[in-house]
Amino acid sequence: MSTHTISVRVNGAEERLEVPSNMTLLHMLRERLALTGTKNGCEAGECGACTVLLDGEPVNSCMVLAVEADRRDVVTVEGLAVGGRLSPLQEAFAEHNAVQCGFCTPGMLMSATALLRRNPQPDEPEIRAALVGNLCRCTGYARIVQAIQAVADKGGG
Repeated sequence: MSTHTISVRVNGAEERLEVPSNMTLLHMLRERLALTGTKNGCEAGECGACTVLLDGEPVNSCMVLAVEADRRDVVTVEGLAVGGRLSPLQEAFAEHNAVQCGFCTPGMLMSATALLRRNPQPDEPEIRAALVGNLCRCTGYARIVQAIQAVADKGGG
Protein backbone atom coordinates (compact mmCIF):
# COMPACT_ATOMS: atom_id res chain seq x y z
CA MET A 1 0.00 0.00 0.00
CA SER A 2 1.35 3.39 -0.89
CA THR A 3 1.79 6.11 1.69
CA HIS A 4 1.80 9.88 1.48
CA THR A 5 3.41 12.57 3.57
CA ILE A 6 0.90 15.26 4.41
CA SER A 7 1.06 18.56 6.26
CA VAL A 8 -2.09 19.57 8.06
CA ARG A 9 -2.97 22.14 10.69
CA VAL A 10 -4.98 20.45 13.43
CA ASN A 11 -6.44 22.63 16.17
CA GLY A 12 -3.86 25.28 15.32
CA ALA A 13 -0.83 22.96 15.40
CA GLU A 14 1.10 22.05 12.28
CA GLU A 15 1.37 18.28 11.82
CA ARG A 16 3.44 16.36 9.29
CA LEU A 17 2.35 12.76 8.95
CA GLU A 18 2.93 9.73 6.78
CA VAL A 19 -0.44 8.15 6.04
CA PRO A 20 -1.62 5.22 3.93
CA SER A 21 -3.61 6.12 0.82
CA ASN A 22 -6.78 4.59 2.25
CA MET A 23 -6.65 6.09 5.76
CA THR A 24 -9.59 8.31 6.61
CA LEU A 25 -9.30 11.63 8.35
CA LEU A 26 -11.22 10.04 11.25
CA HIS A 27 -8.63 7.33 11.73
CA MET A 28 -5.74 9.74 11.28
CA LEU A 29 -7.11 11.96 14.04
CA ARG A 30 -7.84 9.11 16.43
CA GLU A 31 -4.92 6.76 15.75
CA ARG A 32 -2.07 9.04 14.70
CA LEU A 33 -2.85 12.16 16.73
CA ALA A 34 -4.72 10.61 19.71
CA LEU A 35 -7.62 13.04 19.25
CA THR A 36 -10.31 10.64 20.37
CA GLY A 37 -13.03 13.24 20.85
CA THR A 38 -13.99 12.64 17.24
CA LYS A 39 -16.15 9.53 17.49
CA ASN A 40 -16.25 6.54 15.18
CA GLY A 41 -19.93 5.82 14.68
CA CYS A 42 -21.22 4.40 11.44
CA GLU A 43 -18.21 4.88 9.11
CA ALA A 44 -20.73 5.55 6.34
CA GLY A 45 -21.35 9.29 6.71
CA GLU A 46 -24.79 8.78 8.20
CA CYS A 47 -24.55 9.58 11.93
CA GLY A 48 -22.39 12.70 12.23
CA ALA A 49 -20.49 11.47 15.31
CA CYS A 50 -17.21 12.04 13.46
CA THR A 51 -17.95 15.62 12.37
CA VAL A 52 -14.96 17.96 12.30
CA LEU A 53 -14.38 21.31 10.63
CA LEU A 54 -12.28 21.17 7.47
CA ASP A 55 -11.35 24.69 6.41
CA GLY A 56 -14.23 25.87 8.58
CA GLU A 57 -16.91 23.61 7.09
CA PRO A 58 -18.41 20.60 8.87
CA VAL A 59 -17.51 17.25 7.27
CA ASN A 60 -17.95 13.63 8.22
CA SER A 61 -14.32 12.70 8.81
CA CYS A 62 -15.11 9.04 8.08
CA MET A 63 -15.82 10.06 4.47
CA VAL A 64 -12.69 12.15 3.91
CA LEU A 65 -9.34 10.59 3.17
CA ALA A 66 -6.46 11.85 5.28
CA VAL A 67 -4.58 12.82 2.11
CA GLU A 68 -7.44 15.19 1.26
CA ALA A 69 -6.57 17.19 4.39
CA ASP A 70 -3.08 17.96 3.07
CA ARG A 71 -2.36 21.69 3.45
CA ARG A 72 -5.75 22.28 5.05
CA ASP A 73 -7.05 23.31 8.45
CA VAL A 74 -8.86 20.81 10.70
CA VAL A 75 -10.62 21.63 13.96
CA THR A 76 -11.83 18.86 16.24
CA VAL A 77 -13.88 19.08 19.41
CA GLU A 78 -10.60 19.26 21.35
CA GLY A 79 -9.86 22.51 19.52
CA LEU A 80 -12.97 24.30 20.78
CA ALA A 81 -11.65 24.88 24.29
CA VAL A 82 -9.08 27.66 24.47
CA GLY A 83 -6.57 27.93 27.28
CA GLY A 84 -8.29 25.20 29.23
CA ARG A 85 -11.64 27.03 29.13
CA LEU A 86 -14.65 25.49 27.44
CA SER A 87 -16.12 27.42 24.56
CA PRO A 88 -19.43 29.20 25.22
CA LEU A 89 -21.15 26.46 23.21
CA GLN A 90 -19.58 23.69 25.30
CA GLU A 91 -20.60 25.54 28.47
CA ALA A 92 -24.16 25.90 27.16
CA PHE A 93 -24.36 22.16 26.45
CA ALA A 94 -23.38 21.49 30.06
CA GLU A 95 -25.73 24.15 31.50
CA HIS A 96 -28.71 22.88 29.49
CA ASN A 97 -27.99 19.20 30.14
CA ALA A 98 -27.74 18.72 26.39
CA VAL A 99 -25.72 15.56 26.88
CA GLN A 100 -26.91 12.14 27.84
CA CYS A 101 -24.60 9.35 26.75
CA GLY A 102 -22.37 11.96 25.07
CA PHE A 103 -21.43 9.92 22.01
CA CYS A 104 -23.02 12.37 19.55
CA THR A 105 -21.93 15.47 21.45
CA PRO A 106 -18.61 16.15 19.67
CA GLY A 107 -20.28 16.03 16.26
CA MET A 108 -23.19 18.16 17.45
CA LEU A 109 -20.76 20.72 18.85
CA MET A 110 -18.81 20.88 15.60
CA SER A 111 -21.92 21.30 13.43
CA ALA A 112 -23.26 23.94 15.81
CA THR A 113 -19.91 25.75 15.85
CA ALA A 114 -19.94 25.95 12.06
CA LEU A 115 -23.51 27.25 12.12
CA LEU A 116 -22.75 29.95 14.71
CA ARG A 117 -19.69 31.08 12.74
CA ARG A 118 -21.85 31.41 9.60
CA ASN A 119 -24.79 32.94 11.41
CA PRO A 120 -24.28 34.07 15.03
CA GLN A 121 -28.02 34.39 15.62
CA PRO A 122 -29.85 31.52 13.89
CA ASP A 123 -33.48 30.80 14.65
CA GLU A 124 -34.71 27.36 15.71
CA PRO A 125 -35.43 26.07 12.19
CA GLU A 126 -31.90 27.06 11.12
CA ILE A 127 -30.43 25.28 14.14
CA ARG A 128 -32.41 22.14 13.42
CA ALA A 129 -31.39 22.26 9.74
CA ALA A 130 -27.70 22.57 10.72
CA LEU A 131 -28.01 19.43 12.87
CA VAL A 132 -29.79 17.30 10.27
CA GLY A 133 -26.67 15.19 9.68
CA ASN A 134 -26.09 14.52 13.38
CA LEU A 135 -28.03 11.69 14.97
CA CYS A 136 -28.77 11.41 18.69
CA ARG A 137 -30.50 8.43 20.21
CA CYS A 138 -30.79 9.76 23.76
CA THR A 139 -31.85 13.39 24.14
CA GLY A 140 -34.58 13.98 21.60
CA TYR A 141 -32.65 17.09 20.46
CA ALA A 142 -34.70 19.61 22.48
CA ARG A 143 -31.95 20.43 24.99
CA ILE A 144 -29.31 20.47 22.26
CA VAL A 145 -31.34 23.03 20.31
CA GLN A 146 -31.96 25.02 23.52
CA ALA A 147 -28.22 25.13 24.28
CA ILE A 148 -27.38 26.35 20.79
CA GLN A 149 -30.20 28.91 20.94
CA ALA A 150 -28.89 30.19 24.30
CA VAL A 151 -25.50 30.89 22.71
CA ALA A 152 -27.18 32.49 19.70
CA ASP A 153 -29.24 34.70 22.01
CA LYS A 154 -25.95 35.98 23.46
CA GLY A 155 -24.65 36.82 20.00
CA GLY A 156 -23.00 33.58 18.91
CA GLY A 157 -20.23 31.36 20.14
